[in-house]
Amino acid sequence: MGSKGPMSADDERPDPIRAAASRVSAVVEEPPAEKVFKGDATEAATGTPTAGRSGIDEARRRGLFGIIQLLGPGLITGASDDDPSGIGTYTQAGSQFGLGTLWLALFTFPLMIAVQEACARIALQTAVGLATSLRRKFPSVLVGACIILVLGANTINVGADLGAVAAGGSLLTGSHVPPGWLVVPAALLIGFMQLRLTYSIIFRCFKYLTLALFAYVITVIIVHPNLLKTVESTFIPHFELNKSFIGIVVAILGTTISPYLFFWQASSEVDEMKAAGATTERERQGTSRNELRAARIDVAVGMLFSQLVMYCIILTSGTVLHTSGHAGIATAQQAAQALKPLAGSLASVIFAVGMIGTGLLAIPVLAASAAYAVKEFFGFRGSLSETPRSRPTFYGLIVVALVGGVLMNILQIDPIQALVVTAIINGVVAPPILVLIALLARDRRVMDTHRSGIVSSALVWIAAALMGVAALMLLVTSL
Repeated sequence: MGSKGPMSADDERPDPIRAAASRVSAVVEEPPAEKVFKGDATEAATGTPTAGRSGIDEARRRGLFGIIQLLGPGLITGASDDDPSGIGTYTQAGSQFGLGTLWLALFTFPLMIAVQEACARIALQTAVGLATSLRRKFPSVLVGACIILVLGANTINVGADLGAVAAGGSLLTGSHVPPGWLVVPAALLIGFMQLRLTYSIIFRCFKYLTLALFAYVITVIIVHPNLLKTVESTFIPHFELNKSFIGIVVAILGTTISPYLFFWQASSEVDEMKAAGATTERERQGTSRNELRAARIDVAVGMLFSQLVMYCIILTSGTVLHTSGHAGIATAQQAAQALKPLAGSLASVIFAVGMIGTGLLAIPVLAASAAYAVKEFFGFRGSLSETPRSRPTFYGLIVVALVGGVLMNILQIDPIQALVVTAIINGVVAPPILVLIALLARDRRVMDTHRSGIVSSALVWIAAALMGVAALMLLVTSL
């Protein structure tokens, strides 16, 4: 076990809403453990990695199935990165520039692995979420400002993704059901899943929803891209010195390396340890090489999955939409509609199904990652494995994000403009958070013998620099 810094008493604060209730009524004590977790005590302690992070040797002996069992936070993080908003960005890149941005999938792949592996490493070693680790090490004002901006960006993104899920559902009905009728049912479904289902069931739902992303691999097979052009565009970088191309490159970087993924990855690792039975920080302290190796495999597979989907979406839209003159595509739903006359009803339906599946995965991650970041910063308890009754503030934050997303659609706020605002916020927030992550992952006093390697650390610094340049470019192009 590696050594740790002192534990903070702040991390034992009661839920703020329960604490406030205790001041105006009778004393509200911390509920007993059996009433904190959803389901019974046994179910609360059976998340996927019961053996996960420490069972890599056994997983290898079991072959492919064993490796699949190891996959958890990294896989879900990678899949949730391809949310409907991201799909819209990738579709726009393909429709406007053909296969000219395919190479970016290869370029961003190692950067994503390095960043998310650093977040997982920090969580496994420190036994707490990323916001808590950052607050303990760096000025609270800086960390708090970043978290507030992430909360705002996530809420906007939830609204855009809810609209995309509703639009996808409408497409599947042949547009007989208006998208506006499906926004509230989609939000209620997601809210029910997060508030009522046990952690182990939520986790399994997330895993199954990642299968929806294979819709975009199937779509590529349907549209038959030119093999020679595809290979050439994949391995030979293409760049244009004009506002539109630079803008789409910046947008791809922003939607691929998103701040909410940093917090979700770390918080998920902590939840996995809790689900395996390590319910206190002291029990979770320290990690091992096997656990880090398992996390690295999980992250690598998740990021590979994420970039494969990005690659397939750009390839599909570049092959079909760009060559047909549909350069004005800006959203995933527009892409699904445009594919129907060009590539057939099957391609359109599969694209829409993928859009719905990714939305149902990404929206809970967006809402929960913001809730995790806020509760970790302020030091109160809360996780998806615990009941709303025992952790009302944590779940209140999730509900606020969902309600905000629904209101965006009811008020008919332009999702494209909203996502531009989100991209700017993420562009401003990502560079400083990446710098803090890079410093923390190499800090010997915090990480002991499990510091990030030189190559991994260098990649995180490169990602921070690129995101900083991207943020400046985004501001210039937006203005």
